[in-house]
Amino acid sequence: MKKSVYLLGIAAVLFAGVAVSASEAKCREIALREYPNDKRMQMFTYNQQLVAWRYMQTVREADVKAIALAEYPDDFSMQKFTYDQQSAAKRYMTTVRDAEVKRIALREYPDDFSMQKFTYDQQLAAKNYMATRPNGGAKQNAIREYPDDYTMQKFVYDQSQR
Repeated sequence: MKKSVYLLGIAAVLFAGVAVSASEAKCREIALREYPNDKRMQMFTYNQQLVAWRYMQTVREADVKAIALAEYPDDFSMQKFTYDQQSAAKRYMTTVRDAEVKRIALREYPDDFSMQKFTYDQQLAAKNYMATRPNGGAKQNAIREYPDDYTMQKFVYDQSQR
Protein backbone atom coordinates (compact mmCIF):
# COMPACT_ATOMS: atom_id res chain seq x y z
CA MET A 1 0.00 0.00 0.00
CA LYS A 2 2.76 2.44 0.95
CA LYS A 3 4.61 1.59 -2.23
CA SER A 4 1.60 2.37 -4.48
CA VAL A 5 0.99 5.70 -2.70
CA TYR A 6 4.68 6.51 -3.09
CA LEU A 7 4.56 5.64 -6.82
CA LEU A 8 1.43 7.74 -7.30
CA GLY A 9 3.21 10.65 -5.63
CA ILE A 10 6.20 10.28 -7.93
CA ALA A 11 3.89 10.06 -10.97
CA ALA A 12 2.10 13.24 -9.88
CA VAL A 13 5.39 15.11 -9.51
CA LEU A 14 6.59 13.88 -12.90
CA PHE A 15 3.29 14.80 -14.55
CA ALA A 16 3.44 18.29 -13.03
CA GLY A 17 6.99 18.61 -14.34
CA VAL A 18 5.86 17.62 -17.83
CA ALA A 19 3.01 20.18 -17.69
CA VAL A 20 5.42 22.95 -16.63
CA SER A 21 7.92 21.90 -19.29
CA ALA A 22 5.22 21.94 -21.98
CA SER A 23 4.07 25.35 -20.76
CA GLU A 24 7.61 26.69 -20.81
CA ALA A 25 7.92 25.47 -24.39
CA LYS A 26 4.62 27.18 -25.24
CA CYS A 27 5.89 30.41 -23.66
CA ARG A 28 9.07 30.20 -25.75
CA GLU A 29 6.98 29.60 -28.87
CA ILE A 30 4.86 32.69 -28.14
CA ALA A 31 7.96 34.82 -27.54
CA LEU A 32 9.60 33.65 -30.76
CA ARG A 33 6.42 34.22 -32.74
CA GLU A 34 5.95 37.76 -31.41
CA TYR A 35 9.62 38.82 -31.59
CA PRO A 36 11.50 36.59 -34.03
CA ASN A 37 14.50 38.93 -34.26
CA ASP A 38 14.74 40.47 -30.79
CA LYS A 39 16.29 38.32 -28.05
CA ARG A 40 15.60 40.85 -25.28
CA MET A 41 11.93 41.09 -26.15
CA GLN A 42 11.78 37.31 -26.47
CA MET A 43 13.08 36.96 -22.91
CA PHE A 44 10.71 39.64 -21.63
CA THR A 45 7.73 38.03 -23.37
CA TYR A 46 8.76 34.55 -22.24
CA ASN A 47 8.91 35.68 -18.60
CA GLN A 48 5.63 37.56 -18.90
CA GLN A 49 3.93 34.53 -20.44
CA LEU A 50 5.34 32.17 -17.80
CA VAL A 51 4.17 34.37 -14.93
CA ALA A 52 0.73 34.57 -16.53
CA TRP A 53 0.61 30.78 -17.03
CA ARG A 54 1.45 30.25 -13.35
CA TYR A 55 -1.22 32.77 -12.36
CA MET A 56 -3.83 31.00 -14.47
CA GLN A 57 -3.03 27.76 -12.62
CA THR A 58 -4.14 29.42 -9.36
CA VAL A 59 -7.41 31.10 -10.38
CA ARG A 60 -10.60 29.81 -8.83
CA GLU A 61 -13.54 31.11 -10.82
CA ALA A 62 -14.07 28.34 -13.37
CA ASP A 63 -16.69 30.24 -15.38
CA VAL A 64 -14.40 33.25 -15.73
CA LYS A 65 -11.40 31.07 -16.53
CA ALA A 66 -13.38 29.36 -19.29
CA ILE A 67 -14.03 32.74 -20.93
CA ALA A 68 -10.33 33.66 -20.81
CA LEU A 69 -9.19 30.31 -22.20
CA ALA A 70 -11.77 30.39 -24.98
CA GLU A 71 -10.87 33.92 -26.05
CA TYR A 72 -7.09 33.43 -25.96
CA PRO A 73 -6.18 29.74 -26.11
CA ASP A 74 -2.62 30.50 -27.23
CA ASP A 75 -1.65 33.51 -25.12
CA PHE A 76 -1.24 33.21 -21.34
CA SER A 77 -0.78 36.95 -20.82
CA MET A 78 -4.05 37.71 -22.57
CA GLN A 79 -5.73 34.92 -20.60
CA LYS A 80 -4.59 36.59 -17.37
CA PHE A 81 -5.70 40.03 -18.56
CA THR A 82 -9.08 38.69 -19.68
CA TYR A 83 -9.55 36.71 -16.49
CA ASP A 84 -8.86 39.79 -14.37
CA GLN A 85 -11.20 41.97 -16.45
CA GLN A 86 -14.00 39.40 -16.44
CA SER A 87 -13.58 38.67 -12.72
CA ALA A 88 -13.78 42.36 -11.82
CA ALA A 89 -16.85 42.78 -14.01
CA LYS A 90 -18.48 39.73 -12.41
CA ARG A 91 -17.95 41.25 -8.95
CA TYR A 92 -19.27 44.60 -10.20
CA MET A 93 -22.45 43.00 -11.48
CA THR A 94 -23.19 41.68 -7.99
CA THR A 95 -23.26 45.27 -6.68
CA VAL A 96 -25.54 46.94 -9.23
CA ARG A 97 -28.84 48.29 -7.94
CA ASP A 98 -31.15 48.67 -10.92
CA ALA A 99 -32.72 45.22 -11.37
CA GLU A 100 -34.46 46.13 -14.63
CA VAL A 101 -31.26 47.35 -16.27
CA LYS A 102 -29.38 44.34 -14.88
CA ARG A 103 -31.90 42.02 -16.58
CA ILE A 104 -31.22 43.79 -19.88
CA ALA A 105 -27.46 43.30 -19.49
CA LEU A 106 -27.83 39.63 -18.51
CA ARG A 107 -30.22 39.00 -21.39
CA GLU A 108 -27.86 40.56 -23.93
CA TYR A 109 -24.66 38.90 -22.66
CA PRO A 110 -25.42 35.91 -20.43
CA ASP A 111 -21.87 34.51 -20.71
CA ASP A 112 -19.68 37.62 -20.77
CA PHE A 113 -19.29 39.59 -17.53
CA SER A 114 -17.31 42.43 -19.11
CA MET A 115 -20.02 43.02 -21.68
CA GLN A 116 -22.68 42.78 -18.96
CA LYS A 117 -20.91 45.57 -17.08
CA PHE A 118 -20.53 47.68 -20.21
CA THR A 119 -24.17 47.15 -21.20
CA TYR A 120 -25.40 47.83 -17.68
CA ASP A 121 -23.50 51.12 -17.51
CA GLN A 122 -24.67 52.20 -20.98
CA GLN A 123 -28.29 51.26 -20.33
CA LEU A 124 -28.35 52.93 -16.92
CA ALA A 125 -26.91 56.16 -18.30
CA ALA A 126 -29.47 56.14 -21.12
CA LYS A 127 -32.31 55.36 -18.67
CA ASN A 128 -31.27 58.29 -16.49
CA TYR A 129 -31.03 60.53 -19.56
CA MET A 130 -34.48 59.54 -20.78
CA ALA A 131 -35.91 60.25 -17.32
CA THR A 132 -34.86 63.90 -17.76
CA ARG A 133 -36.50 64.36 -21.18
CA PRO A 134 -39.90 66.04 -21.46
CA ASN A 135 -42.87 63.70 -21.91
CA GLY A 136 -43.62 64.74 -25.47
CA GLY A 137 -44.34 62.75 -28.59
CA ALA A 138 -40.66 62.13 -29.40
CA LYS A 139 -40.07 60.50 -26.02
CA GLN A 140 -43.23 58.41 -26.24
CA ASN A 141 -42.31 57.27 -29.76
CA ALA A 142 -38.86 56.19 -28.61
CA ILE A 143 -40.30 54.23 -25.67
CA ARG A 144 -42.92 52.60 -27.91
CA GLU A 145 -40.29 51.54 -30.47
CA TYR A 146 -37.81 50.18 -27.90
CA PRO A 147 -39.59 49.45 -24.62
CA ASP A 148 -36.75 47.23 -23.33
CA ASP A 149 -33.69 49.12 -24.55
CA TYR A 150 -32.84 52.51 -23.06
CA THR A 151 -29.83 53.11 -25.31
CA MET A 152 -32.02 52.73 -28.37
CA GLN A 153 -34.66 54.97 -26.79
CA LYS A 154 -32.01 57.62 -26.30
CA PHE A 155 -30.78 57.22 -29.87
CA VAL A 156 -34.28 57.49 -31.36
CA TYR A 157 -35.11 60.43 -29.14
CA ASP A 158 -31.89 62.28 -30.01
CA GLN A 159 -32.41 61.63 -33.73
CA SER A 160 -35.88 63.15 -33.55
CA GLN A 161 -34.47 66.31 -31.95
CA ARG A 162 -32.23 67.13 -34.92
